[in-house]
Amino acid sequence: DLKLGKKVNEGKTKEVYELPDIPGCVLMQSKDQITAGNAARKDRMEGKAAISNTTTSCVFQLLQEAGIKTAFVRKQSDTAFIAAHCEMIPIEWVCRRIATGSFLKRNPGVKEGYRFYPPKIEMFFKDDANNDPQWSEEQIIEAKFCFAGLTIGQTEVDIMSRSTQAIFEILEKAWQPQNCTLVDLKIEFGVNVLTKEIVLADVIDNDSWRLWPAGDRSQQKDKQSYRDLKEVTPEALQMVKRNFEWVSERVELLLKTKSQGRVVVLMGSSSDLSHCEKIKKACATFGIPCELRVTSAHKGPDETLRIKAEYEGDGIPTVFVAVAGRSNGLGPVMSGNTAYPVVNCPPLSADWGTQDVWSSLRLPSGLSCPTTLSPEGAAQFAAQIFGLNNHLVWAKLRSNMLNTWISLKQADKKLRECSL
Repeated sequence: DLKLGKKVNEGKTKEVYELPDIPGCVLMQSKDQITAGNAARKDRMEGKAAISNTTTSCVFQLLQEAGIKTAFVRKQSDTAFIAAHCEMIPIEWVCRRIATGSFLKRNPGVKEGYRFYPPKIEMFFKDDANNDPQWSEEQIIEAKFCFAGLTIGQTEVDIMSRSTQAIFEILEKAWQPQNCTLVDLKIEFGVNVLTKEIVLADVIDNDSWRLWPAGDRSQQKDKQSYRDLKEVTPEALQMVKRNFEWVSERVELLLKTKSQGRVVVLMGSSSDLSHCEKIKKACATFGIPCELRVTSAHKGPDETLRIKAEYEGDGIPTVFVAVAGRSNGLGPVMSGNTAYPVVNCPPLSADWGTQDVWSSLRLPSGLSCPTTLSPEGAAQFAAQIFGLNNHLVWAKLRSNMLNTWISLKQADKKLRECSL
């Protein structure tokens, strides 16, 4: 039970309350209401609040665990969640993979089903009286918005644009194992009043996207099924509710994966343990199990091949990392005797590094084990392999790309401000 403060805001489908006992946070309370056409059509749908809250909580948890900065804190009840208090930026960001809906009306001549590579980004100013007009980047910048002390300029617009694409791609990848196509997505950003940074805010529920099972529009499970109703009858609303329940039941699967994987680090000597522990630590950031073993391909080739067979025999996809300095026989021997991926990550010394690295780079024909000198790079190489079939690992990789780009963008802005 939370003590609620004053109502901060109320929208068509939710209410926002201050939380006096949790400074800097608010309660997002969903309603049993469904709307379309800026509330031109509005109906009560029993149970929608719980369905929407479950969907939003799972989606935000997925994104947050991947590394996307969001306002989400935790699910509080069946119909509400706690979020960081944000001043909302009044722009809806839409990312589209497939042309449909309003895009076709605004772009005559484009056929439904046209696919965008990369996904197409559009912005709409939140103005119900004018039906949320489409805006350009220049209009957003010239509006000179300022929220929680942060002025929205080119850097901030670029960050929101890049984030929108990354968020869409993460969710698109997450729905693919269920043979469900994420057609488009609508999101909003806010400025965290405490940290003064832009974060994904508001909600992402079944009102926020189009979902087509098997890529078939006739099977749509999103709010479009409500928009398309010629007449809202109790039977029609039940059909819409079943679609929403279908999504809320499956959205929890976005947090799971059937794909397994592990990294096995083989070190030629226990003196290389500190180097190998860095690999293990980096693997943990991607959620990949990592085991450390000691074996020498020169001094005990039979034992090296026995260890290899041990990990080949249980059917778990494995990436081997060979850590051997001086003369690296470990990586080439492993590569020549397994169909699993092998990567060299030699611990080079300052004295002999330039000579030792050649034993990892110069391989006999028929072998293929790439070499990286960075322990973190070896873990990322493994993550990129597992990410092909594991959307949770892929999400972390995609989020890392975004966050690296954002940090560079912000560093450039700070440097220019200092120069001025």
